[in-house]
Amino acid sequence: MLRGFYTAASGMLNQQRTLDVLTNNVSNAKTPGFRASRVVTTTFDHELLTRMEGYNTGRIGVGSPVAKVDEVLTKFNPNSLEETERPYDMALDGLGYFNIQGLDGETQYLTRNGSFDLDENNQLILPGLGQVMGQEGPIILTTSDFTVESDGSIYDATGALVEKILVTIPPEGAELKQAVNGMFYTDNMEGNVAVDETTQVVQGWLERNNIDINQEYTMVMEAQRAFQACSTALQIIDEIDRKAATQIAAL
Repeated sequence: MLRGFYTAASGMLNQQRTLDVLTNNVSNAKTPGFRASRVVTTTFDHELLTRMEGYNTGRIGVGSPVAKVDEVLTKFNPNSLEETERPYDMALDGLGYFNIQGLDGETQYLTRNGSFDLDENNQLILPGLGQVMGQEGPIILTTSDFTVESDGSIYDATGALVEKILVTIPPEGAELKQAVNGMFYTDNMEGNVAVDETTQVVQGWLERNNIDINQEYTMVMEAQRAFQACSTALQIIDEIDRKAATQIAAL
């Protein structure tokens, strides 16, 4: 019974983690540039399977009664752009990420979410997440009358260069890890490199996220049913163990 107990319990843990990831995807269905995630499971460990037939106890293979979450992968496929006509909204047409300085003033993040705004200090920010970085530091704008060129250069109404938006990409082989609200980071943010001219900054547009909301809801229902099935199996196994400990022992 212990094998069945651990199998059902591991199934519940896996489905709970899957539900956490899927509901996070659903909650960010309106977040521009958000990338959906998926849970990948694997077996916890292997044990030898032995044939028990008289004195014949030859090994017939391996198996594992317990599964676990191996990793959570992010789907990085891009999506189309949507026009908003807001001067603070920006999208990236091509590879790369905007750079955001976190609210703590130290942590750096990467994001495809270009739904920017101005704070009370005239700093260009991603609301609730941090300041938008330029090549010289946080970007400061004193007016909404500005123009952003395709290379990220920001010009004011007089045509003077204000700053250039910092758009970078991790080097080949670097692991891009997911933070919160569509934010990413690497272990060595200083190692990120500037994108080339094939990536363009588009003002007045936002990138749609890559979430298929119908698919997410379907997968949430599947995970909920799998969780309930494992929970029911766990209750049945527990009841069998209880009877084995009381009724059988009383014979």
